[in-house]
This record gives sequence, structure tokens and C-alpha cells, in this order.
Amino acid sequence: MHNDGKIKWERLVRALEPGGSFVRAAKLAGGVSADVTLLEWQRPSGEVARAVVRQHGAADLRRNPRLAEDEFKLLRWLEDAGLPVPGALYADPDGELLGSPCVVTRYAEGTTTIGEARVERAVEEMAAVLARIHRAGFGQAGGLAAFLPACADIVSAKLSHRSAEPDESLSESRIRAALLEVWPPRGRNGDTLLHGDFWPGNLLWRDGRLAAVLDWEDAAAGDPLSDLANGRLELLWSYGAEAMDAFTHAYEAHMTGIVDFSDLSVWELYAALRPAGSLASWGLPAEAETRMRERHRWFVEAALRRLAESTS
Repeated sequence: MHNDGKIKWERLVRALEPGGSFVRAAKLAGGVSADVTLLEWQRPSGEVARAVVRQHGAADLRRNPRLAEDEFKLLRWLEDAGLPVPGALYADPDGELLGSPCVVTRYAEGTTTIGEARVERAVEEMAAVLARIHRAGFGQAGGLAAFLPACADIVSAKLSHRSAEPDESLSESRIRAALLEVWPPRGRNGDTLLHGDFWPGNLLWRDGRLAAVLDWEDAAAGDPLSDLANGRLELLWSYGAEAMDAFTHAYEAHMTGIVDFSDLSVWELYAALRPAGSLASWGLPAEAETRMRERHRWFVEAALRRLAESTS
């Protein structure tokens, strides 16, 4: 590590714990929209401490220059609500220490991998945790909205921005046309806190239990069906239709009488629109990309069919 880089990390360690001594900074795999670094330092007691540093990417910071500060506040709120998140330790929204904004969280042990033998139990636990997040957010969205974007505004902006070359390999034009016919939806559900990107890659497992929900930079206030629909598509991609349906049924059981599921097909189409124009750039193995495209096509056709039935 160059000396300039080491000096930056030493400054951050001193901000986290006066008297602490920098040990190392190692980039962690998996960061897409942000640079994620494992930071280690030695405490005055001699104990080695660990934390995770997230430096948000340029695109996210253009959308929200105060993203580090907002994510810090949100993580504190989630932790106080008893939800499984990495605790927030520090935020540098102006990038004074590392040269770019960052948020620092506690280091959580675990893996994002779900063994095949555990998929059934894991998707049920995913549904239970998502329901806890949504229930905690109902009635709180007004306060959270002071620094969270409105999901409906995000969708409206995406629908109004037409690509010069629609990704027809993912049915982009058909999805857009169907959504524009029904947007905005009837809005039977009140706004709640949304994770914004609820999928297996953002969930940390330890000893067979869901230990932490990671990566909250896409959090928003809006219809809980948005998170449910995104989770459905991601589980279909990763584990197939049976896992997707088990997740859905478990979530419905937790949210019966709380959430109206009538507009789920609308939010499924929005979830299916999100990878349009970008899936080919994800660097996936050819076999995995082919499988995902086939499952995406099935997902879209099913959502379009249900939407047509509900509006006929």
C-alpha cells in the first residue's frame, strides 16, 4: 500500500477509536455499486478490531450526495428497531478522511451462500425478515422519507426515460408498455421502508441463520410489494420457481391482513425491467446468463398474464 493510502486509513482509524493503530485495509469481493473494504486496527488493549468501510460509487452519489450520512442514519434506526443489520459506527459524508464519502459498519461474520439442502428453510427466513422490515417501517415512512427517496418517483423516472435502443432480449418494450397502461398503481398499501435490492447476495448467513441484511444504499419509502417482487425474481434466478413460490407464500402468511397483494404483477414487471440494458454487462458465465434470460422470460409472461386477468 502506498504511504498516502495508509495515511488515509490511519486517519479513519483515529476517528473510529482514538489511540487505535492501523493494521491493514483489504478490499472485499462483491461490491458492485460501492467499494467495500475490510479495515483492521489494534486497540490500546492490544485487541484487533474489524469494521467494514463502504465508499459509494459516483452514480449513487450523483443521485444522493449525502448517501453516506443517510445510510448511517438508516442503519442506526434499523439497529434500534432490532432488525438484523450491521451496526453503523461512523459516517464521513464529505469524504474528508478517504477522499470520498464513506460509511463504516461493524464487521459481521458469515456467508452469502445458501447450501442447496437449506434453501427451503432459508427462503422462509428471508420472508420472515423482510416482513419484519416492512412491519417496522409502516407508520415510520413519513419520518424516514425525510432522507429516503420515494419508490414511486424512482419508477416514474425510469418509465419516462426511454432507451434509444430498448433491450428486447429482456422484453423491455413490452414491459414498459404494460406498466405505462397501469402506472401509477391503485396504491392499496401504505408506504413502508423498502430495502430496495432484497436478494440472496445482500443477505449474510451464519450458523444456518440470517445474520444480517446488507447494502442499504437503495433504500426507499414505498409499496412493500416492490421488495417482494424483486426478491421473487432473484430467487427464481438463483434457485428456481419452487423457492420463489415458497418465499412468496411465507411472506404472505406473515403479512396477511397487512398487505394487499392485488398489484403484485405490476411490481413484478418493474422488477423485470430493472436489469434491461445491463444484464449482458454483469460478467456472468454464459450458461448462467442463458438460464437467467430463460427464467426472466417466463417471469415476464406470467406477470403479463396475471395483469391482463386483473384488468379485464
